[in-house]
Amino acid sequence: MILLRKQFAASPLLARVAPFVIFVLLTFCQGLFGEASRYWFYLAKTLVGIWLIWEMRAFVTEMRWAFSWEAVVVGVGVCALWVGLDELYPKLGKAGAAWNPFAQFGEGSALAWAFVVVRLLGSSLVVPPLEEVFYRSFLYRYLAKTDFLSVPLGQFAWLPFLATSAVFGFAHREWLAGILCAMAYQWLVIRKQRLGDAMTAHAITNLLLGLWVVGRNDWKFW
Repeated sequence: MILLRKQFAASPLLARVAPFVIFVLLTFCQGLFGEASRYWFYLAKTLVGIWLIWEMRAFVTEMRWAFSWEAVVVGVGVCALWVGLDELYPKLGKAGAAWNPFAQFGEGSALAWAFVVVRLLGSSLVVPPLEEVFYRSFLYRYLAKTDFLSVPLGQFAWLPFLATSAVFGFAHREWLAGILCAMAYQWLVIRKQRLGDAMTAHAITNLLLGLWVVGRNDWKFW
């Protein structure tokens, strides 16, 4: 842990990129070791994600939650957009098995509910800081200038705006919703000149989407 903190302190780029990469690598491990591993690896990556956020917090000063009415509107709007557009465009690749712990561990089982809670908490509190730091604190500004720390968070540039939105979008099977989602979060960062509102909007989107999934039994969004 001490070595990791030293590396983060020495490299602003590493502090913003390495946690995201580690989190993504653990995501790819989900399901590689049997169907149940999809859920256990989600738990593992959530715990690792919490640890990574703790380790990077001192070196990524913009990673601070912020609340605003714009963040609420964007968060709710993106969730509505994600669900509402779903049947209107072709998705990337083939749909994998739905992430449904009740199908795996039994309807109403305590373990299944535990994984649902982990998913809600992980997607709402762990994913937003890691993804927003990578995409909107690092990638957007790096595409504008390699000395990315010299680029203000509120600076607008067309190429980074479109490129970052495309990278974020095509990282999701729901590519169109992902692109529009990324544009909305990036607009928030530029408008508020800080990262925290986008983190909050991202958290609201993921929480509402998770509640939709569980409440409507619509597991394809997970």
